[in-house]
Amino acid sequence: MLFPTTDFAIFFGVVFVCNWLLAPFALRWKLFAILASYVFYAWYDWRFIFLLAVSTIVSAVAGRLIHASRSPRVRKRVLVLAVAADLGLLGFFKYADFFAASVDNALHHLGVGGTPIGLLDVTVPVAISFFTFMAMSYVIDIYRHDLEPAPFVDVAVYLSFFPHLLSGPIVRGSELLPQIARSRQRDPRAIDLPTATFLIFGGLFKKVVISSYVSTAIVQPVFDAPSVHSAPEILLAAYGYAVQIYCDFSGYTDIAIGCALLLGFQFPQNFDVPYTARSMQEFWRRWHMTLSFWLRDYLYIPLGGSRGSRRMLYRNLMVTMVLGGLWHGAAWTFVIWGAIHGVAQCTGHWHRQRRIARGLTPQSERPIAVWLQRLATFHVVCIGWIFFDSATVNDAFTMISRLVTAWSGPDPLVRLPVVAAIVGSLALQFVPNGWSARAREVFGRMSAVAQGAAVGATLLVITTLGPPGVAPFIYYKF
Repeated sequence: MLFPTTDFAIFFGVVFVCNWLLAPFALRWKLFAILASYVFYAWYDWRFIFLLAVSTIVSAVAGRLIHASRSPRVRKRVLVLAVAADLGLLGFFKYADFFAASVDNALHHLGVGGTPIGLLDVTVPVAISFFTFMAMSYVIDIYRHDLEPAPFVDVAVYLSFFPHLLSGPIVRGSELLPQIARSRQRDPRAIDLPTATFLIFGGLFKKVVISSYVSTAIVQPVFDAPSVHSAPEILLAAYGYAVQIYCDFSGYTDIAIGCALLLGFQFPQNFDVPYTARSMQEFWRRWHMTLSFWLRDYLYIPLGGSRGSRRMLYRNLMVTMVLGGLWHGAAWTFVIWGAIHGVAQCTGHWHRQRRIARGLTPQSERPIAVWLQRLATFHVVCIGWIFFDSATVNDAFTMISRLVTAWSGPDPLVRLPVVAAIVGSLALQFVPNGWSARAREVFGRMSAVAQGAAVGATLLVITTLGPPGVAPFIYYKF
C-alpha cells in the first residue's frame, strides 16, 4: 500500500478514528495497531506477514531470555542466536541469489563449467532490511543493559507499526517502546497539526511532483540507456538522481513522521539538508540519519571505531560503509557505492588530521573554502549515486566514461524545466530553517476553514502537477 494513494487515504482515515477511540484502552489499542499494521503489510504480499511475525517472536523471546539470565555466557549465546536468526532470514531472502550468481560467475571465469549453483529466484520481502535492523537493535540494547524487555504485544507493535514499516525511519526501541507503553496518556488535543500537515503534504509534493518529474524527464531515460546519451545529459541525470532519491526518500519519511504525529507518536528525524554537507562524514550525519547512527552504534563502534591505529580506523570505516552499501541491495553496484563512501571518509579523516598536525582547524572556515568543500562533497556523492542507480557496474562505468568523451553530441533532454527543477530543489537545501517554522506558525493561527482551503489547494497542485499513477518509493526495495 503506497502512501500517495486513495487506498492509503481510506485506510489511514479508518485507522485514525479507531486509534483515538481505542486510545484509553491500552490492550485493545495495541491489538488494533498490530492488526492494522499487518493488514497494511499484507497489502503488498500477505505471505510475508509470517516473516515479520517470526522476527517479532525471536526478538521478544531472546530479549526475555537475555534479561532473565545472570550468566554472561548464556546471555551472549542467546544474543548470537537471535542476531544470527535475523541475519539468516535477511541473508537468505535478500542475498542468496546474489552470492550464488557471484560464485557461479567466478567459477565460470576460472573455466569451471556445469556448476550445481543456480538461482533460487527468491522474492525479496519489502521492508525486510528495516524491521530486521530494528529487531536486532532491540535485542542488542537489552544485552547492553540499555533497554528493559517489553511485553510481547508491545514488541509486536514496535516492529510492525505501519508508518515506519516499509521504508523507515529506523526507530530504536528506546525511542518508540516508551511511547507505546504510555499509549493511554496520548491526547488528541495535543496533536501538532501544523507540523504534521506540513510534513505530510510537503512529503507528497516532494515525492509525487519533484521526484516523479525528474525521474521521467531525465534520470530514467539516461540510466536505462547510458551509451546513447551525451555528457551534458549524463551530468544532468546524475544531478537529477541526487534530487530524485532525496525527494523520494525524505518525502516518504516526512509522510511517515507526519502520520505518526497524527496518531500521537514521535519518530526521529531522518534527513537534515544533506547536500549542504562539507564532508562525507557530515553528509552521513545528515542523510538517512537513523541508518547512519545504527551503523555507527552497532557496527562501527563495536569494530573499534576511531580507537587504535589509523590503519584500524580506516579498516573500520571501510567495513562499515561497504556493509552499509550491501545493506541497500544485493549487487556489486551497491558494494562499489559503499566503497566510494568509505574511501571518501578515510580521505577526509586523513586530511583533517594533517591540518590538525599543522596547527590548523580541521576544516578551513573561509567562505570560498566552505563552498568548495560543499561542491566537492556533493560531486563525490553524485559519483556514488551513478553506481547506486545503475543496473550494472558496466552501465555505471559507461556513464562515467561518457562524461569525459561525449561532449559533442546532441542533448535534447537538457531542457529548461528540468534544469530549473533540479537547481531549485538543490537551492532549497540552503534556505534557513526558520522559514518553515514561521510558515507552520502562520498555518496554526488560521481558522479551520482557511486551513482546509489551504490543504485542498495544495492537493490540487499536487494532483495537477503530478503524473498519472504513483511509482513505488525507491527505498521499498531495500
